[in-house]
Amino acid sequence: MATQSYQKPDEQGYYGKFGGAYIPEMLHRNVEELKSRYLEIMYDTEFQKQFRQLLKDYVGRPTPLYFADRLSKKLGSNVWLKREDLCHTGAHKINNTIGQILLAQRLGKKRIIAETGAGQHGVATATVCALKGIECIVYMGSKDIERQAPNVARMKMLGATVIPATSGSQTLKDATNEAIRDWINNPVDTHYIIGSVVGPHPYPDMVARFQSVISEEMKWQLKESTGKELPTHVVACVGGGSNAAGAFYHFLDELSVQLVAVEAAGHGVNTGMSAATTQLGTPGVLHGSKSLVMQTADGQVIEPHSISAGLDYPGIGPMHAHLFDSGRGKFLHATDDQSLEAAFELARLEGIIPALESAHAIYVLDQLGLKKDDQVIVCLSGRGDKDLATYMKAMEEKK
Repeated sequence: MATQSYQKPDEQGYYGKFGGAYIPEMLHRNVEELKSRYLEIMYDTEFQKQFRQLLKDYVGRPTPLYFADRLSKKLGSNVWLKREDLCHTGAHKINNTIGQILLAQRLGKKRIIAETGAGQHGVATATVCALKGIECIVYMGSKDIERQAPNVARMKMLGATVIPATSGSQTLKDATNEAIRDWINNPVDTHYIIGSVVGPHPYPDMVARFQSVISEEMKWQLKESTGKELPTHVVACVGGGSNAAGAFYHFLDELSVQLVAVEAAGHGVNTGMSAATTQLGTPGVLHGSKSLVMQTADGQVIEPHSISAGLDYPGIGPMHAHLFDSGRGKFLHATDDQSLEAAFELARLEGIIPALESAHAIYVLDQLGLKKDDQVIVCLSGRGDKDLATYMKAMEEKK
C-alpha cells in the first residue's frame, strides 16, 4: 500500500497540490454545510440502504463486466468492458445523482440545479428530481443544446427547465458558470448537483465516492470470472473525470494496476482545438478548485474543443491532476477522428454503439503494448444514442 492514499484528499480537500475550495463569500455557508455533513450522511446505515436499493432496483446495478471476445482477439489480449452504458438513463452519471438527491433531501433542500455538457448528467439529474418530486433547473451551453437535442427533449419530458448558457464558447464551462451564479443567488433552498469530480471541496471527493461503486463491482466481477480481483489495466475517458474516478477508485492504492486516463485531443493537441488538459494545462483555479487548467499566461481560460460534449472542458478534476502530476496515472489522448474510428470498430466487432466520450478510451487500447495474459478493463461510460447524429454525419462524409 502507498503510504499516502490516492483515494482521499486531506482535510482541506487537496490531492497533493490540487483541490481545495476557492469560493465567493456568498457560497461559504453552503459549501461548509456540505463539507461538515456529507460523510456522516453518506455513511449513515439508512442512507446506504436507500442508495444501494435504488442502484439495484432503479438504475439496474450491478452493470455487467463483459468480456469483449472479438476485440480481445484483435488486440491479442483480454479486454473487458464495464457496461455503464446499461445504467438507467444510458450512462454512469445516475450513480452520483441518486446519491446527491438523497443527500439534498436530508439537508432539507427544495430546489436542484445542475450543469450539463453531453446532457447525460442533465438527464440523470432530471430523472432523480422526477423520482423525488423536486424542482429541477439544468444549465446547458446553447451549442450543446443543439448537438445533444435528444437529451434536451428527455430533460424537458422529465419536467426539468433547461436554461441555455449563451456566453463564451456556449459549452460545459459556461453552463457551469451559470449554475454557480444561480447557486450564489439562491443559497438557502438550493442544492447544486455537480456532475463530475470538479468544483470546490467536498464535491470531487463526494462524487468519486458515489461513483466508486463502478470499481467496487469490477473487483468482484473480475474475480468471479478469472479468480483474480486485480486487472492489469483500467482505462477510462476523462473530461472532468467522474467515470474515471469511479473506475479507478478501488485500484488507486493498488500500484500493480496501471490506470490509463484518455483525454480528448480534438483536432490534435497542438492545433488550438483540443481539450487535452494535462498536455496543455497549467496549475490554476477553475470552478472552485485548484487544478490543471487550459489558460493563457495571464490566466484567461482557453476555449476547449472536442467532438464529444462530455469531454469538452478546459480543466480536469483535482484527483486526476494529482494522478498525472505524481505519475500514478498514465494520460493519453485521442482525436475526434480517432474516437469516431474506435466507435465504428466497437459497433462492428461487439455490437455495442458507445458514447463518443467512451470511444476515446477504446481508441488507445492498441497503444498500451498489451500482453496475452493482461486483463484490461475499459469503463464504457455511456451509450451512443445521443451521438447518432454525429455518427450519421461521419458516415455521410465517408461516402
